[in-house]
Amino acid sequence: MLKINGLSKTYDNGVHALDNVSLDIPKGMFGLLGPNGAGKSSLMRTISTLQDADSGTITFDGIDVFSDPQNIRQRLGYLPQDFGVYPRISAYELLDHMAILKGISNKGERKEAVDGLLAHTNLFQHKKKSVSGFSGGMRQRFGIAQALLGDPDLLVVDEPTAGLDPEERNRFHNLLVSLGEEKVIILSTHIVDDVSELCPKMAVLASGKILLEGNPIELTDQLNGQIWRKTVSQQEASEIEQSQQVISKRLFAGQTIIHVMADDAPQGFDTTPANLEDVYFSTLHSHRNVA
Repeated sequence: MLKINGLSKTYDNGVHALDNVSLDIPKGMFGLLGPNGAGKSSLMRTISTLQDADSGTITFDGIDVFSDPQNIRQRLGYLPQDFGVYPRISAYELLDHMAILKGISNKGERKEAVDGLLAHTNLFQHKKKSVSGFSGGMRQRFGIAQALLGDPDLLVVDEPTAGLDPEERNRFHNLLVSLGEEKVIILSTHIVDDVSELCPKMAVLASGKILLEGNPIELTDQLNGQIWRKTVSQQEASEIEQSQQVISKRLFAGQTIIHVMADDAPQGFDTTPANLEDVYFSTLHSHRNVA
């Protein structure tokens, strides 16, 4: 169990990245959903001991992250949003080097671990190729391989599917699911489908604050009967936004589809089952109105 209590962080430029964040994160996949600039990466970096907080505590299985960071690092795997690689070095050599840094000193154990992780991430056939020449999806899978060195109990992945094509995104999802339910896995993303497909627990973070948390299915069920849909022109959409609580507007096959949240059906709208995107957008809409 990862317990975050009252975590706050303000940078030197005055940006309030985290504002009294508290979360209890159990074993399994946990989705942290929020727009760009919400504070997700700041929270991931703080959990991963890459920066301190101004106030608050983080404990993992009773270990204080701030007072005993080295203990946590031995049990932690971290895939940042962006990570650099050495040019002209093969995937095997780079992962072997990282394994040494991780403390796997026995050569035989290290070879077994490196070969096993490259196979698990479907990169074994590419192990002699330079990581700098990998595609985006292959680099992300390599990133998971390095994060899994030492079989960590806590895995943090930050925006792992941003920029991936649909096939690579599905492959990456299957890889995350294969890690099982015995680790605490935090998936930080702004892509709603990542959370809806993978995570039994989630939270929405915006402006450095936790706005909502719970089970995606239960949160979605709470909105059923309140979401209404209509296909409109761009001009109609602008007019409706003046009178209704429009929570989302998207294009499909060249047409504009809007979702409105209301207790009763607005004129000309049809009922539609709620989804996690409706939960997410309605939460952000309410937050912005209050702000």
